[in-house]
Amino acid sequence: MKTILDICQEAADLAAVKRPEDLFNKNSQQDSIFLSVAKSTLDSLLRYGNWEELTKEGCLTANKGQSSYLLSDYVQDFYCLICNTIYIKDMQERVIGAITPEQWMKEKYFNSPSNDVKFKLQNGRLIFLNPPSCRMKIVFQYRSNNIVWDYKTLLEKNVLTANTDVPIFDEYLVKLGILWRWLKRNGMDYTEEYDEYEKELKKRYGSELATKDICLASNNGGAGEEVIINVKVTDAH
Repeated sequence: MKTILDICQEAADLAAVKRPEDLFNKNSQQDSIFLSVAKSTLDSLLRYGNWEELTKEGCLTANKGQSSYLLSDYVQDFYCLICNTIYIKDMQERVIGAITPEQWMKEKYFNSPSNDVKFKLQNGRLIFLNPPSCRMKIVFQYRSNNIVWDYKTLLEKNVLTANTDVPIFDEYLVKLGILWRWLKRNGMDYTEEYDEYEKELKKRYGSELATKDICLASNNGGAGEEVIINVKVTDAH
């Protein structure tokens, strides 16, 4: 387990420059640059996709007649919803969405209302197409906005505040991200380091995605041997 200062110091060794001693020392330009690129790296990883480390489950109770719900009121570390994971718990029914603006307009003003529960996302709010007719418990998965956790309290945080903060993401990936950004910030060639970072980023992210089996059994009536292939399921990013 390495702190953000440890990781920045290792990146400095790779860049053959002086190690930062205090990332929050405003009197040191060198330390301030390392803090800046560390923040940029963690923010970029947060926005990259639905990392397993950031995926959490939330719950809200929809009230009769109320259409709009601010998700940060129910999960303080909310960053974005993971689509197709939203269900009405009591009815074991999926909530459909987020529907497109075109679908919203068609169904709201021109189509006959259906029994399906549908929603859109707007300004961090979950807005139902039709207000619920009764109270219902909605469960969902979302991406947390936390990027580090406190070394002493183990509490997750959404911003770097101390040298001892520990990144939620893989420490090697964070180091590579800091290294190429530091080189770029200082006007040095960073092509090789950037390529290595991109390869590791895709490898690490891809290793966390869910997998499913595809059955290639013969369907021609013969006694064909069944072959199972494990296929990686990717999402759009």
